[in-house]
Amino acid sequence: MRTFSQDFQTELYNLMKWRRDVRHFKPDPVDPELLRKCLDAFQMAPSVGLSEPWRIVTVNSPLARQKSLDNFKAANADALASYEGKRATTYAALKLSGMSDAPVQLAVFCAEDTAKGRGIGVQTMPEMRRYSVVSAIMSFWLAARAHGLGLGWVSIIDPVQLRTDLDLPDNWSLVAYLCIGWPKEETETPELETVGWEMRNAQLTTLIER
Repeated sequence: MRTFSQDFQTELYNLMKWRRDVRHFKPDPVDPELLRKCLDAFQMAPSVGLSEPWRIVTVNSPLARQKSLDNFKAANADALASYEGKRATTYAALKLSGMSDAPVQLAVFCAEDTAKGRGIGVQTMPEMRRYSVVSAIMSFWLAARAHGLGLGWVSIIDPVQLRTDLDLPDNWSLVAYLCIGWPKEETETPELETVGWEMRNAQLTTLIER
């Protein structure tokens, strides 16, 4: 059985603690070779039935980026309208996307009807394919953070509109729009906690026994 040193274990937990959802990026470019090295984490990620259902789209062209940003702005305006009073004021002040300045932007989809994997594990829970994509994204996120890169996951976006704007197959479901680059600052405290939007639980959620 492969074992890991106590120093490695400590650093692993530090990596998870310092992984942040980044919204503020420096304009510095990301070396394509470094990005490729981080993306290799997808190849090592688990997936139901070994289906590897992730489909990664690089959003590079000015037109594609503008359509994606417009999508976010429209969805964010709708979200703001659902809050009132002080909560609305706080929400309006949040920067919830790094799409205006992140040098690398990826849209990660799930191929819902991929033949790879031959259907193992999805007969009763087809959503396992999407869970597999999420697991792969987390592996990529940690790899990126280990190299000093920041990643921001944009979820305030119309997934169907994005798929249409990027001219992608109808059987692809959006899982994540990722902004990647060098963070302007580093912190172990979530930004939403810093501004008082929500607080992280101080201890592990109580386990339920049956």
